[in-house]
Amino acid sequence: MISRTSPTGNAHDPQAPPPGHAHQERPAPVIPGTPIILGQIAAYALATVLEFAGNGAPGLGVLLYVIGSLGWGGLLVVQPNQAQVVILFGRYLGSVTEPGFWCCNPFTKRRKVSLRVRSFQTETIKVNDAAGNPIEIAAVVVWRVTDTAKAVFDVDDYEQFVPVQSETALRQLAGRYAYDDRGQEPRSLRGDTEEVHEKLQAELQSRLDMAGIEVLETRLTHLAYASEIAALMLRRQQADAIIAARRAIAAGATGLAQMAVSQLEASDLVELDPERKAAMASNLLVALCSDRPPRPVINTASLYT
Repeated sequence: MISRTSPTGNAHDPQAPPPGHAHQERPAPVIPGTPIILGQIAAYALATVLEFAGNGAPGLGVLLYVIGSLGWGGLLVVQPNQAQVVILFGRYLGSVTEPGFWCCNPFTKRRKVSLRVRSFQTETIKVNDAAGNPIEIAAVVVWRVTDTAKAVFDVDDYEQFVPVQSETALRQLAGRYAYDDRGQEPRSLRGDTEEVHEKLQAELQSRLDMAGIEVLETRLTHLAYASEIAALMLRRQQADAIIAARRAIAAGATGLAQMAVSQLEASDLVELDPERKAAMASNLLVALCSDRPPRPVINTASLYT
């Protein structure tokens, strides 16, 4: 008799998902292993007694030996932060995630999956930022498996899946931000590190959900301009810093000159016409904005000579 498979699933396993669909982790049908191993020892002992007694059924001892031998194949030990995926003739039965000594169907195949937290550091890759400048970037990813069924059945190799998707997510993220904020971009890789880390984690998590992997943390470990433009960008950064410093100095010097002229005018010590006010403000600006300390000059003549 030939069984037919329905269009939506497997006729032999009603719980199995359709081909190409995601699996969901479920508990495997297991029992404690201690009673089983004690039963095996008892079966061996009884078979030995019957064999030496010679007055029992000849096939009973052999049957007890066979039953005892089959039990060994179903015993398994699950360590802390470890799981074992149980497969019976190509069908997913469930996962054993609770640590301990267990026994399952001896004809099943088990695959160990680590649930421990792991970290991975990407290679330093060269990409273009939002402004088109080539940059070098790398990141560290902290992750762990949360769904053993997805990790084993929905991707070919989940341990290799993480590095590939991490590099892809890092490339996409770097293309959305400029390397540095020069007043042209609202966000930058250097200026908004926390936002960049959150976006990278969210992007990577959306890619690793299909593999049953949780991303705990992502951090950039390397960020720099590419070697071919590093020197040019360094000079540009220095020029930007000098311009910003000059702007701050000019704003401060203008305020000081205005305050000095106003205080002199309000003190009635001297009377300054508009031309002398302009000259005094000009001299103060030169003295305050100069890179070198000014040389004082004492005027012993009239203010107008």
